Amino acid sequence: MDEELRSLTERLRRESGGSAAFDRLLATDDHDELAEVLTAPGQPLWARELAAFRLGRAGDRRAFEALVLLLNHRDPPRCASAAHALARLGDPRTARAAAALATNELRVAYALHPVRLLAALRAPESVPALITTLERRLRPHDPYRRVALACVEGLGALGDPRARRVLNEALAHPALAEAAVHALARIPQRQPG
Repeated sequence: MDEELRSLTERLRRESGGSAAFDRLLATDDHDELAEVLTAPGQPLWARELAAFRLGRAGDRRAFEALVLLLNHRDPPRCASAAHALARLGDPRTARAAAALATNELRVAYALHPVRLLAALRAPESVPALITTLERRLRPHDPYRRVALACVEGLGALGDPRARRVLNEALAHPALAEAAVHALARIPQRQPG
């Protein structure tokens, strides 16, 4: 059992009270049974999360909507497990959804995991969304430094020259300066032309 699954299993076992329903959802290999949990009324959040996580890791796109909702949840462990499953799902809608969540100023407090997911996906939407999100975080007294730092690190990992301007602006922010130096070092230098 890998670390993500172990962590999720321990957390959801506690939430479920160690119920027989939890054990059944954890053990089943029936994707239809898992998918039914996502649409059946009255299912507890732990059951929906477990079903979506397992389907997402298996590449079953029926998990997409539930995982996107969990990616935008107020509980960071739920966001982290959703991001993990979405990264493995292989659904072409994932990057667009993560970009929308990362750039939504009304939900910026929950943008950390969508930002990290965008960097992991390396999709066409990733760099523009990370640039937009970071630009907004460079305002004076912005309280979302972890989101800004994740943007800087993600842009460095992506190594796209379009990020050079905003990373140079991040150098002026003490909490971001060191990460911005490292990110800029990962961007290929312009070729003389």
